[in-house]
Amino acid sequence: MVTLTRLNNSEMIINAELIEVIEETPDTVITLTTGRKFIVRESGQEVKNLVISYKRSLYKFDEN
Repeated sequence: MVTLTRLNNSEMIINAELIEVIEETPDTVITLTTGRKFIVRESGQEVKNLVISYKRSLYKFDEN
């Protein structure tokens, strides 16, 4: 799950596994596999970085 900001500055949490497309038109539009679309304040690169960070946290192993 990633926390993003709508254009009205309210926060929302999106299931990163459902993100299908991220477009900058110039607003960032996220399309989910369900067909729902969300416009957010974060850039496409920021959303990508948040998704990568989320996925890394899922697969983090304790090396001790």
